[in-house]
Amino acid sequence: MELGIGIGWRPEIAHEVEALAGIDWVEAVAENLCADHLPDSLVRLRERGVTVVPHGVALGLGGADRPDPGRLAALAARAELLGAPLVTEHIAFVRAGGPLTASPGLEAGHLLPVPRTWDALDVLCENVRIAQDSLPVPLALENIAALITWPDEELTEGQFLAELVERTGVRLLIDVANLHTNHVNLGQDPAKALDELPVEAIAYVHVAGGVEKNGVWHDTHAHPVTAPVLEVLAELRSRVEPPGVLLERDDAFPPARELAGELDAIRATLRKAAPPAGSQAPVGSPARTVTVPAAPAPAPSVSAPPTPAPSVSAPSVSAPTVSAPPAPASSVSDAARDRTAVAQTALLSALVAGTPAPAGFDPARLRVQSRSLAAKRADVVAKVAPELPEILGDGYRAAFLAYAGGRPMSGGYRRDALDFAEHVLIAGGPADPVARRELTYWWRDRSGSRPPGRATRLIRAARAALVGR
Repeated sequence: MELGIGIGWRPEIAHEVEALAGIDWVEAVAENLCADHLPDSLVRLRERGVTVVPHGVALGLGGADRPDPGRLAALAARAELLGAPLVTEHIAFVRAGGPLTASPGLEAGHLLPVPRTWDALDVLCENVRIAQDSLPVPLALENIAALITWPDEELTEGQFLAELVERTGVRLLIDVANLHTNHVNLGQDPAKALDELPVEAIAYVHVAGGVEKNGVWHDTHAHPVTAPVLEVLAELRSRVEPPGVLLERDDAFPPARELAGELDAIRATLRKAAPPAGSQAPVGSPARTVTVPAAPAPAPSVSAPPTPAPSVSAPSVSAPTVSAPPAPASSVSDAARDRTAVAQTALLSALVAGTPAPAGFDPARLRVQSRSLAAKRADVVAKVAPELPEILGDGYRAAFLAYAGGRPMSGGYRRDALDFAEHVLIAGGPADPVARRELTYWWRDRSGSRPPGRATRLIRAARAALVGR
């Protein structure tokens, strides 16, 4: 189907989104929606005929584990509630550890890159098929931005995506801002990626802003869209007319007129980059309109040869040679999942638990990624639990970053907020007795009927102090 021009719907700009002219569709983060009730703004948009697409961020289809049935059911429920024509997710892993590695489970709280190896491709393809079988509408997957690259990768990004589409029939959500991010951070040529990927599989396109600091591009979704990102959009449009293009903004929301201006810039870029009528498109990149099919096309399962765990050679951004995979096989071997699990757990542990950098990774770049993950945790916890920065004041961020440095996230952000508050209380903080009482009661009210024993003693001590006053 043709989607047109859209914008990411967020509660903070719900009114502005409704008022914008020329909006054909919106995208909403699936995990931020209730399964049985839509925000009034989305209800009004749907009544006006505006399509709403749920965009998932928590499945972790690139992880070693098979997709969680509960998460799949939740995504399916939101698709049905919205009457969506498709759902979208990411080519990423977001957690690691657990039974496959006999180690504690770890949560990244962020989208992390999948190694572009045959092992990881086999695992991803099987996970995608499981998801497709569980969803009531077609699935499209997004390429992600990365600060780090895996050593000994066997395929380029374009080759990896082409293999994924060939094996599963999944659609693609191409984020041109992420292609630009990977160009700056990893030296990957966005034009080459566009040449290699199957543009006929594109369901729609993301455009977003970011900022460069010390030679590293941060895909913030909190800054205006830059000219280089629009240039990548133009490169894509010169090859294909995408069914939809969407502006993403997740933070530091500007006035409505600035959002409208960014949408106008996107429209102008698409118009200027369109091949002239009757002209011949570049060889191998025919300009054509792409439509999303009513259901994902089935594809045979192909298993690549087993690949050993990453060696200690340094990462490279040059285009590797692609070896032909063997004859089709029925499923992914346990060994492939085990190897993927070990590699991803080692990387995530280095990022969130301070363990040594796995062989072949750039330790300096891992430190940048680690600090970025901790900063994001602090920001998101402040949003889901706004009382914490109110209670702790200016000391909130420093206290949380110190906590995050030694305490990996093992659940969602709400659990992280509770664990952080408990950590502060057990450590004897905050120093201000009023703030300590407020934090104690906040934690007690949200921690359930059976809080940990030591924190319970803290609560009782705070109560006794209040009674004694």
